[in-house]
Amino acid sequence: MLHRLLFSRFSHYRYLSSVTAWREKLSQGPSLKSFIEQTVDQIQHESTLPPYLTQNNIDDYEPFDPSKHPKRRVYFDVYGCQMNENDTDIAYTFLDKHGGYERVHNEDDADIVLLMTCSIREGAEKKIWKKLQSLGHKKRIRSPYAPPFQIGVLGCMAERLKEKLIEREKIVDVVCGPDAYRSLPNLLDQTLLMSNQKGINTLLSLDETYADITPLRFDTNNRRAFVSIMRGCNNMCTFCIVPFTRGRERSRPMTSILDELRYLVDLGIKDVTLLGQNVNSYCDNSEMNISLHTTKTLSRGFRENYKTNLAKGSIRFATLLDQASNISSELRIRFTSPHPKDFPDDLLYIMHDRSNICKSIHLPCQSGSTRMLELMRRGYTKESYLSLVEHIRSIIPNIALSSDFIAGFCSETEDDHHDTLDVINRVRYNFIYSFPYSMREKTKAHYHLNDDISFDIKTRRHLEIHELFRHHAHLINQSYIGQIQLCLVEGPSKRSPDHEIAGRNDYNTKVIFSKQLFNSNEILQPGDYVEVRIDSATSQSLKGTPLKRTTLKDFKSLINTYC
Repeated sequence: MLHRLLFSRFSHYRYLSSVTAWREKLSQGPSLKSFIEQTVDQIQHESTLPPYLTQNNIDDYEPFDPSKHPKRRVYFDVYGCQMNENDTDIAYTFLDKHGGYERVHNEDDADIVLLMTCSIREGAEKKIWKKLQSLGHKKRIRSPYAPPFQIGVLGCMAERLKEKLIEREKIVDVVCGPDAYRSLPNLLDQTLLMSNQKGINTLLSLDETYADITPLRFDTNNRRAFVSIMRGCNNMCTFCIVPFTRGRERSRPMTSILDELRYLVDLGIKDVTLLGQNVNSYCDNSEMNISLHTTKTLSRGFRENYKTNLAKGSIRFATLLDQASNISSELRIRFTSPHPKDFPDDLLYIMHDRSNICKSIHLPCQSGSTRMLELMRRGYTKESYLSLVEHIRSIIPNIALSSDFIAGFCSETEDDHHDTLDVINRVRYNFIYSFPYSMREKTKAHYHLNDDISFDIKTRRHLEIHELFRHHAHLINQSYIGQIQLCLVEGPSKRSPDHEIAGRNDYNTKVIFSKQLFNSNEILQPGDYVEVRIDSATSQSLKGTPLKRTTLKDFKSLINTYC
């Protein structure tokens, strides 16, 4: 209670009067009358005085003065998916517009720490609970000479666990859900002025897309960017918490997305990832773009688990991707995370035809067992998924595929698990995200299924998935040796920052190479497109020799020069 009262502006003014009264008592000495006349309120004020204030040092004490700190310093601690990275920039944009806030790189420099949280798995939430305990200790020992310290929880965990966050972690000041970032400045102001108040807004919206906001970029040296094109999800897979933490699907108008892409190109951005919980189900019903409306078409053999009007015309993802690719021939475009049901042929042919649309697709499978897929409410079978993979490769032969898999979902048998391994063997993914299943409250699985697979079995199956994937990824990456690949320079290599740099190829694989061009004194810089000859490979990355600077436009015609 001591520091929570000291660290608010409201308590500061009460505290000044307490210091004055304390000085008088120390100089005159207490009397029986002074104790009798004290009110309960005065006693509470005096109890807020730090124990180290004595007659010798009380005159040197200078409480926090807001006028000497015109801007409060904010640090964002980001967990989870790329959407959270983008949401962080959106949240800070509202703080910047409100005024009085400055974003910092180091948590130790901050007056406000905001956790951008993830609820998709239990492991992510455990990290955040542990972090809150650490921040609580930091808040309790913070010097009263420092500005007030506030802690906020944003994002999916804020929506899912709002009551627990306030009741369990008493030190949390603000809880703000994914659709409530506009209210963040007022929530922080409210809790700063009234230390006993908590600022909470976790209301989900049917139409909030932040379409009117151009997110402020914190890392201006980074030549890669994320652009949110839609929010929420309608799929209601039994294992997934996203529809309950981020609400129903709603898409940004295409015009606002294209405007943001043009803005990023003007800033020098070279690589953009379009984001959405189900990014390829994008659907813009804007009246202004009615000439671009098309009818929705599902992938062959797939179904949707929610009611929708497939005949209704609107701007679909293929049209958006087509328009986005025309903004700049030097802007490389990716997207994530899609659902396999939303890959109609027109989308695949646009990816094939446009050299600046990366030839990589994230194709979440979750399980190779048709029985498991039915329990998960994924809307497809093992056979239809494999058929889609074959169809994609028939149109885009050089496509790189990645996927998601869950190990040990409810009632999963060894036969179900072997079906998953069979899919991995047959598809041969470039990359896989796999996790042991963790039950999430509010999901359909929580209400209707039993989490009956032991932790040891989940862990063993997860490791088998991971090992098999790495085996195939290593073979795929070795097949690239001798190829000339286009890489975008990102920055220094972590292992050898003085001599090597890291970049990414079209398949989103990390490539390490010398910062100096082959047979040249030219030093490569972040944002450069470089032709790199691949010399060696592991399951996770490639290593090569940088041959020359180039452009996206020129690379297609020059690719055969060194082959």
